Formats: sequence, C-alpha cells, structure tokens
Amino acid sequence: MPPGRIELVATPIGNLADLSARARDVLANADVIAAEDTRHTASLLRQIGVQKPLFSLHEHNEGQRLQDLLRRVQDGAVVALVSDAGTPLVSDPGFLLLRGALDAGLAVSAVPGPSAVLVALALSGLPVDRFCFEGFLPARGAARRERLRALAGEVRTMVFFEAPHRIVETLEDMQEVFGGERVAAVARELTKVHESVYRGPLSRLLQIAADDANFTRGEITLVVSGGELAAPDEAFVLRALDLLSADMPPSRAAAVVAQLTGRRKAEVYALLHQPDTETP
Repeated sequence: MPPGRIELVATPIGNLADLSARARDVLANADVIAAEDTRHTASLLRQIGVQKPLFSLHEHNEGQRLQDLLRRVQDGAVVALVSDAGTPLVSDPGFLLLRGALDAGLAVSAVPGPSAVLVALALSGLPVDRFCFEGFLPARGAARRERLRALAGEVRTMVFFEAPHRIVETLEDMQEVFGGERVAAVARELTKVHESVYRGPLSRLLQIAADDANFTRGEITLVVSGGELAAPDEAFVLRALDLLSADMPPSRAAAVVAQLTGRRKAEVYALLHQPDTETP
C-alpha cells in the first residue's frame, strides 16, 4: 500500500464483536483518525486497546479540516476515516475528504464491515434484488410528504434512516402517500441487545407503534416495499408498435414491445393486424 493514503473504516453499528480484525489493525496503525464524533470514537478505541490522535470531521467543519488532512496524506500519513457507526460516507460526513483525495491523485482504500442498510434489508423480508437508499427524509412534514410523493412510483425496495421521535409521523405520511397496505419493516437497535424488527403493512405498523412503547426507542432503519409497476395501456402499446414498425420488421417490433411492456409477443403481434374501427 502507498505510505500516504486514506482508509475508510467501517465500525460496529451496535455489537463491538462485529469490528473486523483488519479494521482494528488499520485503526491501530493509522497515523491519525478522522471521526464524526471524537468522544464516541475515543470510547471505541479504548475498548479495543488503541490510542491514536483524533480529529473531528463532521458536516460543520469538513470544509475547514479538508486541506490539513490532505496535506498529511501527501506527506505520507495514513488517515483513517470513521463515522459513529457503520460504513463511512453513508448518510455521514467524509465525501469532501474522499473527493479531495481522489482529485489530488491520493490513494484511498476501504475496510468493509457493518452497514445498517444491508442488515435491515436482509432482515426485512422484502425483495432485496433491487433497492435504493434514500437516507433521512426531511424533518418537516410538508417537505417529507412532498419527497414521499416523488417516490410513490418507485418500484424498488426503499431504505430510509429515521429518528425515533419522528418514526410515527413518517409512517403516517407513508400511509397517506403510499397507502396503508404497503408492506414495510421497522428495524431498531440492530445488532444490539434489544434488536427488534417489526414487519407488516404500514397500517399494522402504526398500530404496533401505538401498543409497543419500545417501538420509538433506539436507532431505526426503515425498509419499505416498492410500488407495483403499472402495466402500459393499449394506446401506449400501439404507439410503440407504430414507431418501431417504421424501422424494423413487424415481428421484431412486436418482440421489442413485448419485452418493454411485459406482454406476450403473440398478443402484441396481433395488435398489428387488428382492423381499424375508426369511422372514415
């Protein structure tokens, strides 16, 4: 490895035993550690028997600390970047440092490990073959509902982070926008002693929230199923056939439209030969 570099180090999201041996070695051998919250990271380092210089790097000072850290790397230092929990940069500071290092031609490496996004997905019981991460929704209700309306047509499973004191309001807004039957999972305190995953339609989750005092306690990751992809109507299919038939044989045009719309090729091909019923 190059002598000067930035190491993105994933740290436990709850259970200290999830810190990998490689992550511990990188932290132990780094020259400095850039941390979202130095107090939190200092506690982690004490528990694993590591003592290193700590620099705070958060959303309010990243721009100010950027050049100093980059100069250290250029001078040969190894700078380890950690967030309070999980994989750095995922809804956490560090992007400016990463981008600055790459623009300067400096080496960047990553030590993979815990991620609340992937753990919640795996435990949700929802499809995980395609998903999108949306981070934190806006805190204010109107802005949050506007963002949810923009996601109403999303067909992939969606993953959100949410503060415990806002989870009920967020579920209420999701029920309003997505409908009460949309299935979701609320994962709280992942990998910790009181880990819990609540699964079911949004309407059911709101009922659980009202009955279970623990529902709104601890770190929360919310996973929501995607919406159903609306089937194209016949007018769309005919328009697509008309456009494609001008440049390719009818059979090929029918095959392409069938792939795009999910219809059977024979069904689409038959539309090419249906009689024109319009009045001359």
